[in-house]
Amino acid sequence: MNRSEAEREIRRLRRLMHHHDYRYYVLDAPEIEDAEYDAMFDRLRALEEAYPELVTEDSPTQRVGGAPREGFRTVEHVPPMLSLRAVYDEEALVAFDQSCRRALGREQIDYVAEPKYDGLAVELVYEGGRLVQASTRGDGYVGEDVTGNVRTIPSVPLVLHEEILPPPRRLVVRGEVYITRSAFAALNARREAEGEATFANPRNAAAGSLRQLDPRVTAARPLQIVLYQLVEATGISPRRQWDVLDRFLPAWHLRSPDEPKRLCNSVESLMAYYGEILEGRDDADVEMDGMVVKVDRLDYWTMLGTRSRDPRWAVALKFPARGAVTRVRDIVVQVGRTGRLTPLAMLDPVRIGGVTVRRASLHNRGEVMRKDIRIGDHVLVQRAGDVIPYVVRSFPDRRTGSEQPFVMPTKCPECDSTVVLSEDGRDDRCAFVGCPAQQKERIKHFASKGAMDIDGLGDKTVEALVDCGLVESAPDLYGLKLQDWVRLERMGEKSAQNIMEALEQSKGVELRRFLVALGIPLVGEHLARILAEHYPSVDALGRATEEDLLAIDGVGPEVARSVVAFFSDPRNREILQAFSRLGIAPRAQRVDRGGRAPLQGLTLVFTGRLERYSREEATRRAEALGARVTGSVSGETDYVVAGPGAGSKVARARSLGVPVLDEETFLAMIEEEA
Repeated sequence: MNRSEAEREIRRLRRLMHHHDYRYYVLDAPEIEDAEYDAMFDRLRALEEAYPELVTEDSPTQRVGGAPREGFRTVEHVPPMLSLRAVYDEEALVAFDQSCRRALGREQIDYVAEPKYDGLAVELVYEGGRLVQASTRGDGYVGEDVTGNVRTIPSVPLVLHEEILPPPRRLVVRGEVYITRSAFAALNARREAEGEATFANPRNAAAGSLRQLDPRVTAARPLQIVLYQLVEATGISPRRQWDVLDRFLPAWHLRSPDEPKRLCNSVESLMAYYGEILEGRDDADVEMDGMVVKVDRLDYWTMLGTRSRDPRWAVALKFPARGAVTRVRDIVVQVGRTGRLTPLAMLDPVRIGGVTVRRASLHNRGEVMRKDIRIGDHVLVQRAGDVIPYVVRSFPDRRTGSEQPFVMPTKCPECDSTVVLSEDGRDDRCAFVGCPAQQKERIKHFASKGAMDIDGLGDKTVEALVDCGLVESAPDLYGLKLQDWVRLERMGEKSAQNIMEALEQSKGVELRRFLVALGIPLVGEHLARILAEHYPSVDALGRATEEDLLAIDGVGPEVARSVVAFFSDPRNREILQAFSRLGIAPRAQRVDRGGRAPLQGLTLVFTGRLERYSREEATRRAEALGARVTGSVSGETDYVVAGPGAGSKVARARSLGVPVLDEETFLAMIEEEA
């Protein structure tokens, strides 16, 4: 593969992985199984190692992944909550062991093997023995403050036990929130009896329960917690991970893994333990998706260090994917909001991992051809980690001759327009921008929670509006009258009024959310936030050139081209003009500074703990004086304000020559300016 081919493949992989990161970490609705994602990651990392000049800061290899959900205060993780590198066979585990022994110069190393719980990662902070903060992993660097929700979990002590071992003045621990299988079954049975939607699996139920804005909802869910990492303990320095799990955490009544953990000194003993927990996987009441292996001695963790995304002192050996054989009844084609045609395998219903599977995505024509999937075939379907199923392979030896090869249609199944093939030969797209299927998907996206968040405007309502000819594009929603809404089946006057009120309220949406709603290719929530930080309005962003956009930290060439192309398209300009006529002209949120902005033009980054102000209060104070506060350090940063516990951001600031201020100096600066 030459450099040009590598660059194209890197762009494709990054685009795919950013999409799947969003689906998995933000929406809790993954589309592919873990092994497929990990294969993408490994291929991307290999290509970037071969062509280091193509590495960019927005690559999935340079970050942990994901983003905090709106509605919660954010919390910075110091050090970051890195994910574990996933491996799938004994050979990879041997390689991990060899790399650790080689780096440490040791012939033999002790490891702690623990079951890998399938839940939602969290961090708990205790000060003076009392729980003061709980947060989700988020993107690994910044998570969501869910303290009120975590306090409702019975297995989380609000005050640490101190009779056996006095707790440290400050304690930071990390673990997993989950729901047992038996509790999950009871929860779903109760919801079904009450006429509510059931959850797909225990992990999604746990994640959704912990991320409720109302702690009372969380309190009604059967959440549990397991803690497995000690991050900070003032005045206490355990030497071994085994001691953390076996002595320190239990002494404070903090729950460590229930399943038997094991101290191992060889790959053979690790694989023996792996075999035991794999054999008992289906009988266990806890969802486990593998084995975690950690170097036992904690000083070795420091010596081994971390990569940008994962630590070198730990690895996760994943369980084989759950699967079953079923038959493809049909292959249908679905049209997305960008016109992309996606083939879907409609299956004879089959139970996999406690869930009935009826369909699976086949992604594109190339995937169907590569796996030779035919209508009528018997196929292996898997759900690794309880994610949305995918077809692994067909069984040609079971064919009877009645099977039919799948042919991608040359006409759109929704509007009968011509289907065109993308330049790379991977994707088929409907060429008609007015295709009803595209209209529906674009409007659904516009109204979704991550975008305009129009309460009550669900998928079925959008489909009915388009089918009735009431709307063709998102601006049409705002012109509908009450009599238009009540024409829809099962739409009462009260529900119609509620939707109309929600639409009216959405006119005051923040710029970053509006940019997401527009559906600019490659611009998700993260990039929308970055763009909104640099441009005060849609009009200002629409005037930006590729060169202007490339000057922004975090915006790459592909995104810059996509943004400029979007605003250059006459059809998009027409829609933006329609929004403007409706009074929808979102602007970036600005703080009224009374005409005085002494810190105007300065870019600040806060890291660590501040004593006098909370991070949020310091941010508001700085912004009120004209500064722009960001979450990452770059060449554009003017000052980094660091409190106790500051970590990697200080090191990066010093490497870039950015001045680092302590809190006292910063306060002197703003009080002098105030």
